[in-house]
Amino acid sequence: MGWIEFITVFAGFYILHSVPVRPPVRPWLVARLGHAGFGIAYSLLSLAMLAAVFVAADRAPYVPLWPEPPGAHWLVLAAMTAAGLILAFGLFRPNPLSFGGTRNPTFDPQNPGLLRWVRHPVLAAFFLWSGAHLVVNGDVAHVAMFGSFAAFALVGMRIVDRRRRREMGDEVWQQMVARMCAAPVALPRAAVLRVAGALASVIVLILLHPWFAGVGVLWRFLP
Repeated sequence: MGWIEFITVFAGFYILHSVPVRPPVRPWLVARLGHAGFGIAYSLLSLAMLAAVFVAADRAPYVPLWPEPPGAHWLVLAAMTAAGLILAFGLFRPNPLSFGGTRNPTFDPQNPGLLRWVRHPVLAAFFLWSGAHLVVNGDVAHVAMFGSFAAFALVGMRIVDRRRRREMGDEVWQQMVARMCAAPVALPRAAVLRVAGALASVIVLILLHPWFAGVGVLWRFLP
C-alpha cells in the first residue's frame, strides 16, 4: 500500500502542475477566479500536494541506494541559502518572462536585477532545493521524488521560455532578454533587508524541519 499511495499522490502532483496551466483549462479558471484568485488557489493547492508527496514518500518502503555523503548537510545549507537569496531578490517584482511576477507592465529590462541571470527564480530555487536534498536522501522513494522535482524544474524553465516567446512574440522576447543581459549591474533597493529576510527564512526552515519534514537537522550545524 505504501508504494500505491506514493505513486498515486506523485501522479496527482504532476497532473496538478500540468492540466490547470494549459489551455483551455487556465483561461476558464482565470475567468472565474481572476488572475490573483487563480494564482493564490494554484499556489495553495501546489503546497498542499507537495506536503502530500512528502508524507507519501516517508510512508513508502525504505529501499536504500546510497548512504548520505559525509558533510553533505553543508551542501544542503549552501543550496538552501542560495535558493532563499534567489527568491528574496526574484519574487514580488515585475517579471514578464516567468511566473510569480507582480506589476509586470512596469518591468524595466534596463534594471532587471537578479533576473539578468535567473529568469525563473521560483524554478531555480526549486531546483537547488530538490537537487541538494537528492544527495542526502539516497533511498528509492526520495530519489524518485527529489530527482523528478529537479528534472521538473529544469524542464519547466524551457517550457515557460517557450510559452512566453509564443505569447510575446519571438522578436520581442529576444530583444528583452538581450537588453537585460546588456543592462548595468546594480544592487536593488533594500538589498540588505532582502538578504536578511533570506537568511532568516533559512533559519526558520531549519528550526521547523522536524515538524514539516519529520527529522531534526539543527544539531548537524552545532559545534
